[in-house]
Amino acid sequence: MSIQNQPLLEVEDITLRFGGVTAIDGVGFHVNPEELFAIIGPNGAGKTSIFNSISQVYRPQEGDIRWRGDSIMGQRPDAVARLGIARTFQNIALFGNMTVIDNILTGRHIQMKESWFAGMKWFGAAKKEEMENRARVEDIVDFLEIQPYRKMPVSLLPYGIQKRVELGRALAMDPDLLLLDEPVAGMNLEETEDMARFILDIRSELGISMILVEHDMGLVMDIADRILVVDFGKPIGTGLPDEVQSNPDVIAAYLGEDFSQDAGAAAGFSS
Repeated sequence: MSIQNQPLLEVEDITLRFGGVTAIDGVGFHVNPEELFAIIGPNGAGKTSIFNSISQVYRPQEGDIRWRGDSIMGQRPDAVARLGIARTFQNIALFGNMTVIDNILTGRHIQMKESWFAGMKWFGAAKKEEMENRARVEDIVDFLEIQPYRKMPVSLLPYGIQKRVELGRALAMDPDLLLLDEPVAGMNLEETEDMARFILDIRSELGISMILVEHDMGLVMDIADRILVVDFGKPIGTGLPDEVQSNPDVIAAYLGEDFSQDAGAAAGFSS
């Protein structure tokens, strides 16, 4: 397989156990360059555990995870981030007393080469490096349209704007793959539409691949290229949005066996 045709990420039959509980059971999928891949499933299906396995916060006992063809199993989470894998979190994990600019700047730490001592003196190469990184942060602020809030503490910002700041911090890492953990959870319709637009712009303008975990089925079906469905840690379907919507196993996982395929698709996958 040529490098151009090689998947960016390959997850091969991973199984993750916590004592006697199996959180992920034989899950496998791949993500292609510039693809928007979604993972859906009921609460407790193992979606966030898959993210934690990719970032190596959790270490699956079985299977393999390969990045650009090389296994990343056993690497530290910071090493995985340096390879080009960034993520957002289901619950906002920002520094409330810091400004928007400073929160996003924390995402640049893996790009900074000068020592903390040189940075403290803010002279020479260290000063040049920080100015370059601050310029990159300003580009992200413009991209996400949060200029009016740039010098405000994030704790004072509306929820939807805080979600954008969290996305901006992940983008500041200059990733090749972005893991989005419920990016529109808790948002109103206008905020959700804005976030969907930014996600699509990240793919089309920045060329970044993404894995999206989200409960908003309308959003997922509208923007995802392919979808993996998991239930109780097991994969039950993978395919294009139309294929997933008509999969009887997927309908049963969301609505129960008593629902017909057509009625299930209509009720379970409308926003």
